Amino acid sequence: MPVIAVLGALFVLGFERLVEWQYGPMGIVGLLLLTIGIKAKNPTCSSLGAVVLAVMVAGPAL
Repeated sequence: MPVIAVLGALFVLGFERLVEWQYGPMGIVGLLLLTIGIKAKNPTCSSLGAVVLAVMVAGPAL
């Protein structure tokens, strides 16, 4: 069980670094809002985080 927790934490940290490197501080804010919204079961917060991430990803295409 501790091995799974360590692997999960490494994956989350790696994904967070990738988002920060690719999309900057706003990507981290979107990821943070999405994560907090999912954990708190708050649809407003998670939706706001998802929209921020979607705008960051689709921004260059617009």
